[in-house]
Amino acid sequence: MKTKTNTDERILAIAEPIAADLGLRIVRVRVMAGKRRTVQIMAERISDGQIHVDECAALSRELSAIMEVEDPIADAYMLEVGSPGLDRPLTSLDDFTTYEGYLAKLELDRLVEGRKRFRGVLAGVEDGHVDINLDGETDSTASIPFDWISEAKLLITDELIEAGQKAKAEAEKQNNPTAENGDT
Repeated sequence: MKTKTNTDERILAIAEPIAADLGLRIVRVRVMAGKRRTVQIMAERISDGQIHVDECAALSRELSAIMEVEDPIADAYMLEVGSPGLDRPLTSLDDFTTYEGYLAKLELDRLVEGRKRFRGVLAGVEDGHVDINLDGETDSTASIPFDWISEAKLLITDELIEAGQKAKAEAEKQNNPTAENGDT
């Protein structure tokens, strides 16, 4: 789910080692059509899931140089590197474990019990299946094979906002330990 197309795959193969060298992980790659194609890359720090604008700029510079040589897209494009944000896409089984307990929306590539869309609280991962406690359905947990999920993302809730603020504060404290002493 990090990619959708062969072009996305090629760009991911270029981007992952560069991101890793910078201490980042690629969350998702999408090439979007329009008047001018846009290559959207979402990334985060491996250590804490955060990313700073300077890290986005560094990844963008490194990628631009390599993509100029590798030329994975024949036409002109704009490279956009950013954070996955609070309503982030969930693109790996690890994401579903990390965000267990939070509200999410899943879309499948096939019908399951007459539907393709599921919304509810993530309830864990087991044997390659994502468990989700379905919204509005008492005592109903769906266990969906990860490979069947075509899109998944967190939905913004007060709990998610609070957790995001705490994570950001903790990351800032770790990256600037003198800040709490007022020595910035």
